[in-house]
Parts: sequence; structure tokens; C-alpha cells
Amino acid sequence: MPLTPAAVAAIDAAIDAQNDANVELFVDLHRHPELGFMEERTAAIAAVRLRELGYTVTTGIGGTGLAAVLENGAGPTVMYRADMDANAVAEASGRPYASTVRVTRLDGTESPVAHQCGHDAHVTWMLAMAQFLAENRSLWAGTAVLVGQPAEEVIAGAKAMVDGGLYDVIPVPDQFIGFHTVPLPVGTVMACGGVLMAGTDQLDVRLLGHGGHGSTPHLTQDPVVMAGQAIVQYQSVVGRMIDPAATAVLTVGAVQAGADNNVIPDEALLKLNLRWFDPAVRERMLRGIHDITDGIARTYGVTEDRMPEYTMKGGSTPLVNDPDLATRLADALADVLGEDSIVRSVPPFTGSEDVHLLKGPHDDIEFTYMMIGVADPEVFATAVAAGKQFPYGPHSPEFYVDLAAIPAGAKVACYAMLELLGV
Repeated sequence: MPLTPAAVAAIDAAIDAQNDANVELFVDLHRHPELGFMEERTAAIAAVRLRELGYTVTTGIGGTGLAAVLENGAGPTVMYRADMDANAVAEASGRPYASTVRVTRLDGTESPVAHQCGHDAHVTWMLAMAQFLAENRSLWAGTAVLVGQPAEEVIAGAKAMVDGGLYDVIPVPDQFIGFHTVPLPVGTVMACGGVLMAGTDQLDVRLLGHGGHGSTPHLTQDPVVMAGQAIVQYQSVVGRMIDPAATAVLTVGAVQAGADNNVIPDEALLKLNLRWFDPAVRERMLRGIHDITDGIARTYGVTEDRMPEYTMKGGSTPLVNDPDLATRLADALADVLGEDSIVRSVPPFTGSEDVHLLKGPHDDIEFTYMMIGVADPEVFATAVAAGKQFPYGPHSPEFYVDLAAIPAGAKVACYAMLELLGV
């Protein structure tokens, strides 16, 4: 049934009444960020709250993932996902509640941690919406399935949850929606059908050399030099091996090698990220990376038993929204927020997600992923006047969610769920 004016009024009143508690929750999650597959505290907070509200909750799915189910009579089954992990970024947002957390990562390295992508808002929105559904059962019918997903940033959590038995504990949904922050003005919603985001791969390349003293480099096979040459030559993969009309991004996000000024180490590690829309482009990038790295190693005399090692980590296919579901939600939200607040079409962009992999083997699930504006409108306008596209970007130290976006996003989550479940 369409989202009714009475339902909208009930949502607005409920979320406004919850606002202080929801902002407090958001600030708490922001101050205690956790990296992928380490979201123990965040998942526990969500699980406790959902159980208090009457949901049947299963934890530990795919590591730290959780799923909550609330049945309310006959009707459709709608799934909603919120990712929970933070970034290995030092926050410089200037917020009084900015993260100062540092952790030891699974590989032993130490890193700052902050919610510089808004997943703390995602969890807050989901729990606010969960409370509304639990307390207003007369307004909807069917089954609500809420998923707290780990490790989106490393593009591994969705697959881990499916492989970890997600569909053993939840019903297969008819529709599936997810939200993400975007640094557009608060009150803006992107609901676009079709191809929205690129496919991605996380690839580690380990170059094995032969270390020694910095004064005698001729007696070594220097993996640092090999890594440096590989980084430069990788740029030719996109620049000279891929059709200029295609979309391809190859980023080296981290270089790890050695510890001392005068010691040539035995190995170097490069952490790569690929973005693509065409699987053939993906394969060409991967082949180019292997050919370049192996060629450099052979040039420096590396023997076949110590050739570079390649580890494929998280990855995802391009994200494609169901056009009919996107239009249905865009129309419903336009009726509430006004057409000027709805972005219905954008060119596909090279951000990536694994949310749609939560469908697992159930390809016929209708799926749409929406973006929710979280930037102060005045800050956004000032940035645009200065020639910027956004005031700050996701994953940057300056990223932050304006507190006005907490009730705004929670209301949109409720509007969307009642559009699909409402009576």
C-alpha cells in the first residue's frame, strides 16, 4: 500500500520524540569505531536493542554480523541492511566527539580508526526504524528483516554472512533495501535505478627479494625498488591497456616494506584496489598487474620459487538497482520530501559496495540502494560556491555526518519500510 499521510505523521512524531536518544547513540558509536570483522561492541549494542524491541536476533553470522526478524502477520518480507565497520583513518572533522581510537589490526600493524564513511549513522538509522516498526505494528504487515553487516570497507562482509548461514536464520525477502551517507545536503535522497556503482577487487601483491646491507645493494634483490617500479608501471595498465572509453581505476593504497634506514628488506607488500564495470576490463587489469610484477621480479634475478605472490581479498560485482523498486521508492519519498529533494538519476560512479551480495543465490530479490544527504546545507552551498563538488568526501579525515541527518535519515528509513510494508 502507498505511504499514507497518517503513517508519515506517525513516523515524524516518533522520530522527533526519539531524537535525543538517537543522537546520543550515534555519538557513542562514533566515539567507539571498529574495523571490519572487529565490530564486537557495535554488534552487541545493536543485538541488545533489537532483542529489547522483540526481534528474533541471531549474532555471529560471518564473524560479527547479525540478523533480526520481526514478524507481523501476512504480507511481504522486506530486508534492510546497515553496515557497521569504520575506516583506518585519523579523523580531523573538528567535531567535539571525534574519534581518537587507535587499534592493532589483524595483520599486527597499528592504525587510527574513525567512522569517516557514516556507518555509525547507518546503524543508528536502522535501530531508530526498528523501534518505530516494533511500536507501530498497526501500520504495517509482513516480516521485517534487519541485517547488521560487518566488513563492508574491505568488501568481504556480505559474502561472509551469506557463507556463514544468513539464509538459515532469515526468510528470503521479496524486497531488499540499503542506505548510505552521501555529502549532499541533509534532506536529499538519491534513489536511482540501474547501474549505480562499480565492481571492485582488493588485491595484495607481495614482492620477495633478498635483503642485505644498504651499503651493498648489488648483493641484494631489493624488493623496495621492485615495488617502486611496479607502482609506476601499474599506471600503464589503465593508461595503455584499457580502452579509453571504458572505466577502470587502479589504486595502490598502501606500501609496506622494511624498518631501518640502512637495511634492505627481504620483501615488500603492495595493497591494490581495482574498480571496473566490465568483467573483461577487470581481467585485463589483473593480467597486466601479474605480467608487470613478474617481469620486474625476473629483471632483478628473482628465482621462480620466489616470484611475486598475489592474494585476492574482498571483491564485488557492480551494484545494479532494480529500476521499478527505485522508482517506487523515489515516488513515495517525493510525495513526502518534495520532488526537489529526490535525485532520480546519476551517471554510474566508481564507488563500490558489497551490499547486493547479501542476496546470495536469490537473484530474483528486488533490490535498491539509496544515498542519504548528511552535509549541513550551508556548508554544502559554500563548497559549491568555491567550485567544489562536495564539501568533503567519504574516507577523508574531514568527513562528518551533520547531526540534523540523524532524524532525517531515520525518517527516510521508516518511510521506505512503510512504503513496502504498510497497510
